[in-house]
Amino acid sequence: MSQKNAVRREDALTRRVLLGSAAVAGAAFMSRTGRSDDPEQVEKIVQQGRIRQSIVQWCFNPYWDVPKTIQYAKALGCQSVELISPKYFPLLKENGLECAIASVDMSPDPGFAKGFNNPAHREKLVKATRNAIDACAEHGFQRVIAFTGMRDGIPDDVGANNCVEGFKQVVGYAEQKKVTLCLEMLNSRDDSHPMKGHPGYQGDHTEYCIDIIKRVGSPRLKLLFDIYHVQIMDGDVIRRIRQHKEYLGHIHTAGNPGRCELDDTQEINYPPIMRALTEVGYDGFVGHEFIPTRDPLEGLKQAVELCDV
Repeated sequence: MSQKNAVRREDALTRRVLLGSAAVAGAAFMSRTGRSDDPEQVEKIVQQGRIRQSIVQWCFNPYWDVPKTIQYAKALGCQSVELISPKYFPLLKENGLECAIASVDMSPDPGFAKGFNNPAHREKLVKATRNAIDACAEHGFQRVIAFTGMRDGIPDDVGANNCVEGFKQVVGYAEQKKVTLCLEMLNSRDDSHPMKGHPGYQGDHTEYCIDIIKRVGSPRLKLLFDIYHVQIMDGDVIRRIRQHKEYLGHIHTAGNPGRCELDDTQEINYPPIMRALTEVGYDGFVGHEFIPTRDPLEGLKQAVELCDV
């Protein structure tokens, strides 16, 4: 399959999975339980608070809308709901929460498909990124997500050069607004599901993304260190956290294999990873971005407890 067709396939499947098959899973959960738990009856999980935890909304969209996710976050002791529309930013503020990292609207395409590696997308991407920066700055939020984009036949060295050039066109604006762009490394190995892996994504190794960040040379461009993706492509997670500590802008979690819950069916040992983050002085957020395979609230409670070191 060509890279162009792969992107189209991912775009279509992403929407289908998130709005279709995932909704079926949500309906199945509601059928089993009769109702989701009342957020007002959920006990606070966070006790230590050394790790600031966040909920990534899209994973739980089949079960809860944004307002209910905000209620769960607050009840559990999480401090953020992330990657949501700016229209919900006032509601976050009303509830004393943040948007740990904001998305960039490149619709109808998924954000990761059209990145800074391809100059053909740059005008639209720079404008959309500035819009996201403005929305964050207006509400006092501090991070905006960024991607390299898909290879689409672009050699890796050329893609890296294009990323450096593109980021330099927007990072100065981020500096003015005191907002940090976070470049996400994604795995390109898992082709089983459009949100478990991203075949053809160019920034599919930690050091590739770190090199781009270093070459841009701004404190307002950092790495979105997704532990799930790093484990698949590079491994050696704790060593990389220590090695790249000054470039860590945001963290994501999920179990591997399967981008599932952080339980004992998967291979990543999260508590020592969280302790390593505290040891290197990381003070950003850790966002839970796993796809539920069972009761979503119970899986989220478990994740929050494991990461509250």
